[in-house]
Amino acid sequence: MNTIHEPLLVLDARFNVVGASRSFYETFKVDPAQTQGRLLYSLGDGQWDIPALRLLLETIIPEHTAMDGFEVIHDFPTIGPRTMLLNARKVLYETSSDIAILLAFTDVTDRRALEQARDVRYERAEELLRQKQILLQEMEHRVANSLQIIASILMLKARLVTSEETRRHLRDAHQRVMSVASVQSHLHASDGVEQIEVGSYLVKLCDSLAASMIGESQPIVLQVMADEGMAGSAQAVSMGLIVTELVINALKYAFPVDKAGSLVMVTYESKGEDWKLIVSDNGVGKDLSAASEIVGGLGTVIVQALVKQLGAKMEVVSSPAGLSVAITRASFASNMPQAA
Repeated sequence: MNTIHEPLLVLDARFNVVGASRSFYETFKVDPAQTQGRLLYSLGDGQWDIPALRLLLETIIPEHTAMDGFEVIHDFPTIGPRTMLLNARKVLYETSSDIAILLAFTDVTDRRALEQARDVRYERAEELLRQKQILLQEMEHRVANSLQIIASILMLKARLVTSEETRRHLRDAHQRVMSVASVQSHLHASDGVEQIEVGSYLVKLCDSLAASMIGESQPIVLQVMADEGMAGSAQAVSMGLIVTELVINALKYAFPVDKAGSLVMVTYESKGEDWKLIVSDNGVGKDLSAASEIVGGLGTVIVQALVKQLGAKMEVVSSPAGLSVAITRASFASNMPQAA
């Protein structure tokens, strides 16, 4: 018995101590002379008279002959509060009606303390996460309201001003605000995840642009084709603003007269970290020999700044068959169709 690492007791049928391992004496700091032959419940001035231990020995063991991992929490006078896992076995003899009970102890006090500390940290983290989610929802709500107010003010001003140029700039600014609002609402619908599906976002954005800029009498189709690529929310906002500028420009200038089959197409492809975004139309094209600008004034500055921010490059191709603007951070060739 002295070779056994864990504390071990051997009891007779009346729960008197027949033998004990050396680790039992060392762990519980009891005297062998005061242990051998004595009733377990009377050891150490009754420190082993534990209701849970009585339940194990007097009720469970007689019925099941064995029990593993029976947890007992007790404040022992000599060693203080301890959490013990008890393993018990009833030993039967072929040549005698006597029985013996083997009772082994595993001290899991430190383990339980660590588990409790972990549970407390987990609960605290859950509470902090819940509070963060509430704050995020409140922020999203306020941002959405603020963007709607700004957009409404811009449209109101656009209706009131007499200058057609000012009205055009205000409407352009309105579309830029709605572009940001679109990705914000898309993130909200996606439970605020950092990565969003670019295709569904661009479809929603272009639907909004088409609804506000393409009249019922205009034969222009705004189409989106994209794979299942994902992008971070900040990257998606930049892409959305670029698409807004380029689509607005195409809808304004690509079709100076009505044309059957007028098409503006937005395509997006991705391979890992690489991606390609193309906005094309089958309109009248643009003379690029005099200047490299694809949109005028503020739009040019916005697109160029966003392309640089994304670490991408921009390529403009124009012909009488239409205009194509590719924003690329990739080396692969595009497989998507284009309007021109």
